[in-house]
Amino acid sequence: MLDINFNQIIEMIEKRKNNAYKKVNEEMILLYLEVGKFLYELKEKSRYGDKITTKAADFMKNNYPSIKGFTKRNIERMIQFYSTYKDDEIATPLVTQLSWTNNLLILSGSKTKEERHFYLQLSIKNNYSKRELDRQITSSYYERYMLSDGKQLPTTNKTIDEDDYPNTRILDTYSLEFLDLPNEYTEKDLKNAIIKNLKDFILEVGKDFTFIGDEYRVQVGNHDFFIDLLFYNRELSCLVAFELKLGEFKAEYLGKMNLYLESLDRDVKKAQENPSVGIILCSSKDKDVVEYSLSKNMSQTLISEYKLKLIDKKLLETKLKEMKSLIENDSEGNNNNW
Repeated sequence: MLDINFNQIIEMIEKRKNNAYKKVNEEMILLYLEVGKFLYELKEKSRYGDKITTKAADFMKNNYPSIKGFTKRNIERMIQFYSTYKDDEIATPLVTQLSWTNNLLILSGSKTKEERHFYLQLSIKNNYSKRELDRQITSSYYERYMLSDGKQLPTTNKTIDEDDYPNTRILDTYSLEFLDLPNEYTEKDLKNAIIKNLKDFILEVGKDFTFIGDEYRVQVGNHDFFIDLLFYNRELSCLVAFELKLGEFKAEYLGKMNLYLESLDRDVKKAQENPSVGIILCSSKDKDVVEYSLSKNMSQTLISEYKLKLIDKKLLETKLKEMKSLIENDSEGNNNNW
């Protein structure tokens, strides 16, 4: 008897439906850009100025009430949308891949061209919903990402290049405001809260992370050890062990993590996978202690902070400007020396 899998028909239907949705969305975004261009240029030439948006909205309401989306506010957004991207060759092919809602979130939540490009590419790569994108912008993910040196590990250097930007970068600071922990809590409380809010935690650390388990047992000699949280990262093709600490980072934490990673690489890692990565997640860290601890250590470990409240965006923006200024000054200095 011929064994036929008719589920393939459903897969075909879903694929075509998805393609149709993407095409409709692309045409809608192109329409809004076109309308924005028309009204932007009309405002520039006309003596009516800002009244153009009111007149356009009234015209659509009175003559074509069945056509939705042409309120005064939305028309103003179309004009802003066009004026923002009219000379941006990088963004133009990207905006048509996102919904109008997500485009508006990026438009209102980003201050620079670089930030807009970042969220456009991040949203496309991760297929963010409105809620997910809004959360990333609210938590200053762009600033935290740019301030992090997530490519210093051999595994990430080998796996990731500029074509993957924005990639799965291990951040210096993670925002765990969604855990809603009390003022007093234990490491166990922290771990349980992360597991309870696993979807939000994976959104924060990166959608390429797949949860394997908590209190993951590894055996070394006659001793059992338990890793707080173990993940697999699809993009980095490696196991990622998280150790959770309540206080400031201590140098002795590194030795234990190295033991975990060695055990994972010897007994759990598959031959085709990259060396395992460790992340020690502390509530604070002294940069000098971290630097000294890692300076002569070949460990595949990064030390990150976690915050239970959203970090002030202006503070992060200031730090990012300072970092860019230092890079530019170093670059100018090197050119002068040359």
